Amino acid sequence: MYAWRVGLLVLVCALVWGIASAHTHHLHNAQKEREADGARSPRDHGHYVDGEHNTDFDHEAILGSAKDAEEYDQLPVSESKRRLEILLLKMDRNNDKLIERTELHSWILRSFRMLSEEESSERMDEVDEDEDGYVTWSEYISETYGITEPDDQQLLEKEDQAEEQRLLSEDRQLFNAADKNIDGRLDDKEFLAFTHPEEHPDMLPVVLQQALDEKDTNSDGVIDFQEYIGDKEQDAATDVITDREFVRDHKPKFKEMDVNNSGVLEREELGPLSSTNKHVEKFTQGKEQDREWLLTEKDKFDQEHDKDGDGILDRNEILAWVVPTNEDIAEDEVDHLFGAADDDGDDLLSFLEVLDHHDVFVGSEATDYGDHLHNLDRFEDEL
Repeated sequence: MYAWRVGLLVLVCALVWGIASAHTHHLHNAQKEREADGARSPRDHGHYVDGEHNTDFDHEAILGSAKDAEEYDQLPVSESKRRLEILLLKMDRNNDKLIERTELHSWILRSFRMLSEEESSERMDEVDEDEDGYVTWSEYISETYGITEPDDQQLLEKEDQAEEQRLLSEDRQLFNAADKNIDGRLDDKEFLAFTHPEEHPDMLPVVLQQALDEKDTNSDGVIDFQEYIGDKEQDAATDVITDREFVRDHKPKFKEMDVNNSGVLEREELGPLSSTNKHVEKFTQGKEQDREWLLTEKDKFDQEHDKDGDGILDRNEILAWVVPTNEDIAEDEVDHLFGAADDDGDDLLSFLEVLDHHDVFVGSEATDYGDHLHNLDRFEDEL
């Protein structure tokens, strides 16, 4: 019995020491909502997940609260419709019992602002350790990065922590910019600007400069395509663009060979060269996935981001890229909701049309039950 107790004590001590060591030597990852290309995630990034439509996004776009959306999922259909009709009366600004696209668009933008406030409030509750209604820098880095001791800060100087160091530096810049009265702490409004800088115009210069610091490697104030895809993708691009010797030998013919003007020579465009040149052979045997990725990114750069088609992103184009606008997202959501509920196709939503499709706009226990059945079907399919 004594030996068992000693063994248990040793095990407990080892676990406690391991937890303490883990805290001392491993920093927490900051929860940053970013896309693969470095842009901030748009408000609708969860609207479709792995090709599956997420109705929660639609419900939150109408209710302006994730908590309210969860509550609606538990309501009887009759109560859900009753509450929805009250919202429609508020949404209908000209009191004609019809919801126009502009009215719905304005309402969704309002909901997005409310969602940001709700998210920021919840985050502040997590970070405000002493519950005094303010967030200090020490409180933030303690909760977000696990930095509570001098030794933790020194860990960031290691090479494998370079990315975390960059995020910490960016957060410090945003924190200082949000701290309008320079008192070293953020109240709820300042914390909202800190957590959602993309929605506050006076924070955008900081966001822009951070994008330039990360991407603008030649410091010319603009971002070209190579800078856009970043250094870590250069290895992937090597197999696609081919090496310098081939480019030197065939550069005069490049434009002629690049039939589709993609900026990349594809297998079909190389023709006879693909079987006679060792560099082309390496090119054609490159990773197909990397080649497709590069072409996709080039198309995105040219068609979505480079508005004036000059081959570079200026400051306005950079901001449009890294800070998705809620205006466009709200417009897409209006199209989506009208497509689901405008039964007579008159480009107006009557109250009856909305209430008939209440499950599209808000949830109810029937909707929630339907979701459970859908999940059950998927479970059985997987079996």
